[in-house]
Amino acid sequence: MHHAHANRKVAIVTGSSRGIGAAVAQRLADDGFAVVVNYAGNAEPAQALARRITEEGGQALAVQADVSDPAAVRAMFDAAEQAFGGIDVLVNNAGVMALATIAETDDATFDRQIAINLKGTFNTLREAGKRLRDGGRIINFSSSVVGMRQPTYGVYAGTKAAVEAMTSIFAKELRGRNITVNAVAPGPTATDLFFNGKPQEVIDRLAKLAPLERLGQPADIAAAVAFLAAADGAWINGQTLRANGGIV
Repeated sequence: MHHAHANRKVAIVTGSSRGIGAAVAQRLADDGFAVVVNYAGNAEPAQALARRITEEGGQALAVQADVSDPAAVRAMFDAAEQAFGGIDVLVNNAGVMALATIAETDDATFDRQIAINLKGTFNTLREAGKRLRDGGRIINFSSSVVGMRQPTYGVYAGTKAAVEAMTSIFAKELRGRNITVNAVAPGPTATDLFFNGKPQEVIDRLAKLAPLERLGQPADIAAAVAFLAAADGAWINGQTLRANGGIV
């Protein structure tokens, strides 16, 4: 049974038109949150997800915003407040990954990952610091590559290590407002992003890395986010939770 409209909490999920982000948006909607389904470029899947949530009796709004653009992020927060009256939860799921050795990473590849993964997370955190309601939750996305440190993941892992540092610091800066700030760090997860361009033997090898001998599912990651966003996660703060089946 969904909560009455007036006391429904509101969550922004960045990059939530597909993959892990879509699973997070759907799970939070199922848990009773009104959800802003944010997308950067492709409106159709975001609008379809928002429609589906609404048809299921939830509340959702698709909002276009490139998180690397501070003005777009402000406008997204405006849209959330106008539609739902306020914002309680921010999930920073939007991200890009491009693999290359450090010596062979070009400037554009470096700059894009910094702009979206690091500056994008900073942009939404800064806005949330001013606008999130007291008692709210912030859940950033890191990656288990920060612990695995495989070759070719240098720049990507670097952006996510920075996100983990900001997560712990922001938790301390929000003292007195009863807002927790944590990060979830998935391992290999069965999404289009993950499967894209990988031969089957690579997929099989990665699926066997975890002692649980399978890939993560988007719903597994969404469950970790949902825990941190709900009452049961209230005492977890400033942490990075690795959701990877035991790889690292």
